[in-house]
Amino acid sequence: MKSAKKKLLQDRAEAALVVKTPVAEQLLIEEIPSIATARALCTTLGRGQFAQVAAAYSPQSHVICHCFDAYPAQETLAYCGAGEGKPAVQCAADFPEGPFDLAAIPVDPRGESELTRDLLQDAHERLAEGGRLMAATSNPDDQWLHDEMRNLFDKVTRRPQETGVLYVATKTGPLKKHKKFSCEFAFRDQGRLIRTVSRPGVFSHRSLDPGARALINTMPVHDGHRVLDLGCGSGTVSFAAAFRAPGVTVVAVDSHARAIECTEKGARLNDLANITAVLNADGEVPEPGTYDLVLGNPPYYSDYRIAEIFLQCARRSLKPGGKVLIVAKSHAWYDARMPELFDDVTSTPHKQYTVVTGAQRR
Repeated sequence: MKSAKKKLLQDRAEAALVVKTPVAEQLLIEEIPSIATARALCTTLGRGQFAQVAAAYSPQSHVICHCFDAYPAQETLAYCGAGEGKPAVQCAADFPEGPFDLAAIPVDPRGESELTRDLLQDAHERLAEGGRLMAATSNPDDQWLHDEMRNLFDKVTRRPQETGVLYVATKTGPLKKHKKFSCEFAFRDQGRLIRTVSRPGVFSHRSLDPGARALINTMPVHDGHRVLDLGCGSGTVSFAAAFRAPGVTVVAVDSHARAIECTEKGARLNDLANITAVLNADGEVPEPGTYDLVLGNPPYYSDYRIAEIFLQCARRSLKPGGKVLIVAKSHAWYDARMPELFDDVTSTPHKQYTVVTGAQRR
């Protein structure tokens, strides 16, 4: 009886680990039996399901699953496992150099179009001559992805399915023209022109986010302050804080590898040696309990899961009496939650945004 119960619990635990495969990724998986490849590169819309199946199907192959964000990278590694016969999971600002025999890109039709163009171009450049790029979408009526593939390859095979479309193309030579998707833009704070570097995939690519502007206009940065910028994106808030007063030091944290890269490049562009950028998805920061000010612009998805991570991180990071400022379009959740964690909670409207401020309990 005990062994039967133990097996039941084990079966339930294994069932809980089953994750639904995104449609575009499933279309790519169904092509695996027709692929004979030694070196494969892929992205994922789920938890690396294509990478997992491809590595299991050809144990002698080397499969790399690339993620830009540390959180899905952690989820993918937990799902796929590590070691011999498992895919390698990489979190970085760019694809590994290659060359690869195959690149597989599942595309979300609701995703950022400029990022998809960037990924397809980089995948093409990482392929060996004769290597193949497979891209799939869950939109059965797709034309956009087809056009993007034809911009890169002389011949593209279109395989429509009821659930979406799969595209396959072979690299026959280098691209005639490499399109640049990164950019620089500038903004002003207290009369100073601050320069910023941005890339597709980084929050508010090509422009200063109004929420960031609200934080910049309301943040109380003083001489010698130690500042923590959570979800730093391209680093705009960090740069403004670093310039605001003498002796200020800033730690900029984000889970996106490109955000960290852009923040580091922007710091160098502005000659700011007082900024440290940290890639992290867990809310762990250097030297907790030492910060005078925590600034946060949490994303609006995830049903406030990420917002809660921001608040808990601020609670661990601030010194007694230190302040946390969170900017949001919809602030009701913060108005209710922050008094449970901080003292002196106030809400300050700033155009279409609200900055909610709290103080670390002494």
